[in-house]
Amino acid sequence: MITPHPVLGIIGGMGPEATVEFMARLVKATPARDDADHLHMIVDNNPKIPSRIAALIDGTGESPETELVRMARNLESAGATFLAMPCNTAHGYAGAIAKSAGIPFINMVDETVRVISSGQQRYRNVGLLASSAVVKLGLYHAAFANAHIKTCLPHAQESIMQVIKSVKRGETGPAVRQQFSMAAHQLVQQGVDVLLIACTELSVIADSLPQGTPTIDSLDVLRDVVLAHAKRHSS
Repeated sequence: MITPHPVLGIIGGMGPEATVEFMARLVKATPARDDADHLHMIVDNNPKIPSRIAALIDGTGESPETELVRMARNLESAGATFLAMPCNTAHGYAGAIAKSAGIPFINMVDETVRVISSGQQRYRNVGLLASSAVVKLGLYHAAFANAHIKTCLPHAQESIMQVIKSVKRGETGPAVRQQFSMAAHQLVQQGVDVLLIACTELSVIADSLPQGTPTIDSLDVLRDVVLAHAKRHSS
């Protein structure tokens, strides 16, 4: 299928609510006067992708790479002209996805690092709020180190994992939000100058973070880059 306008293919389902949150942010950020002004999206909101946690942390699960590559190719076949994946942990497989697709793949991790390292506000100490799989893979650590930026983790990283798993269960009430806020506050006490939300489950409850410290949400970065790409390639 060939379309005269950009078509975003979303490799989603990790988790489903995070994918819906990403779509909602895209819609809200689009300066539209009518339906036709919005971005054309094809979404594979697939919660059956093998667990990234089981594969990357526990070492017991099936790799999700094959399924992620299949989704990317299917989205391309369905008419997508570029791809995005609103899941930081799954970017451990970003290279395979980008290599397999014949259309551009927007790398959320790379774009987030670019925003933090090259903006007018030069950050030196980043408080990373991410899954333990992202930490284990060093997805952000290595890129920040190359930019001479220090990456700090909460003292209780396991608490962040508990929050992520709670959001995946649909639990986003006061207790979960307080747990998230306390972990972020630990980072503030360590002297970080920016908090980075690097898990799209955490993006769902981003409004519970403590006020006063700059915060960058990787999901917002992905949203902005997607919309900029679509604008550049609109006919």
